[in-house]
Amino acid sequence: MSASAVTGSSLPGRLVRYARVATVLGRFMARLAGERYLGADDDGAALARELKEALGRLRGPLVKVAQLLATVPGALPADYVAELMTLQSEAPPMGPTFVRRRMAGELGPDWRRRFREFDLKAAAAASLGQVHRALGHDGRPLACKLQYPDMDTAVDADLRGLDLALRVLQQYQRALLTGSVRAELEARLREELDYLLEARHMALYRDILQNEPRIAVPEPVLELSTRRLLTMTWLEGEPIQSRIDRAGSERAELAITMFRAWYVPFFEYGVLHGDPHLGNYTVREGGGLNLLDFGCIRVFPPALVAAVIDLYQAVRTGDQALAAQAYRTWGFKNLTSEVIEALNVWAQFVYEPLLEDKRQTLGELTGDVHGRETAERVIAELHRAGGVDVPRAFVIMDRAAIGLGAVFLRLQAEVNWHRLFEEVIARFDPAALERRQAALLERHGVALPND
Repeated sequence: MSASAVTGSSLPGRLVRYARVATVLGRFMARLAGERYLGADDDGAALARELKEALGRLRGPLVKVAQLLATVPGALPADYVAELMTLQSEAPPMGPTFVRRRMAGELGPDWRRRFREFDLKAAAAASLGQVHRALGHDGRPLACKLQYPDMDTAVDADLRGLDLALRVLQQYQRALLTGSVRAELEARLREELDYLLEARHMALYRDILQNEPRIAVPEPVLELSTRRLLTMTWLEGEPIQSRIDRAGSERAELAITMFRAWYVPFFEYGVLHGDPHLGNYTVREGGGLNLLDFGCIRVFPPALVAAVIDLYQAVRTGDQALAAQAYRTWGFKNLTSEVIEALNVWAQFVYEPLLEDKRQTLGELTGDVHGRETAERVIAELHRAGGVDVPRAFVIMDRAAIGLGAVFLRLQAEVNWHRLFEEVIARFDPAALERRQAALLERHGVALPND
């Protein structure tokens, strides 16, 4: 398989990529418009499955875009959300000849001498790259994440396709204005292509979570890494799916560990892992958690972290003024009473598991039907209110909350979510967070987003 056939590394390949994206999205948008405006009776669920399968075969940044859009309330019809939340790349990995060529391009023609062993067969393949097992000369097992060629061009092509899709979707529903969503998608996508930035994120998370004994983070190996090749220590573990049939106590312990892996960094340092996808972590022997992917990381100012807690308190106490203040801090504009009421519906859904001081499974409160009904109600109310432009900072925050909730739903773990949340916010201090965050970012060469 040639490089251009995979991602568009030449002008003909780029045109092929444009054509593939346009074909997949064009067919979807035409049928969606027909269903909306012409009375066509397409089966929405069937069309959603067809779109998911087509995107999975397409591979590349568009898979990431679709996964993220599926978590933004109101961005897509409910049938599509349900399918795209489970989207994974189905495209075949690069073969040995192509891997040799890519590795030589990153580490030079003598790249094999840099490793004691290197497996040319991919251990895992995803939307932006694939992972190979290797052994360092010091005996350490390594994981080498190798990016598919010319993904910058693929991002350009896929963003053009996204722009077309968003314009049509804006006609389909006017509840959600997507300009800020699109800007955030592009910023995070381009960051995910920079594996040296991901290495800094990885080191940052090792720093943050060093006192969490049940959470492991790989160590980046910078001398064997480039912008498109990330080498790190290999962490043994099983897919999380293997734990779903375990005893309830094991699943509960895993859910608690995952909760802390996401929200201790957020409430203590203002740092959030924005991609709680099933493929981004594994479970160690004994139930510990391996975090494996750090491409989608966002740093938030202390005021935005405080606003998350403010909204929780507002939902818990019914304080509408505090809720409105939290939305303004996040960057929502033109907050009419109708818009605030619609946003409160979504906030109630997101925070509901945290409100009662008792052990319960997430599915008791937020099952698929309830989630779909909530999204549809939010869309209807925002449409009547004239729509809302979702702030950029909200996009990844919402993605993390909804994506992690989906994992908890799969686990069906019985946990006291209220006490978990109260524990991680108990020591919250905006001034202390600002000091810790500034020191952390300076140590690892990471900056606050400029938006």
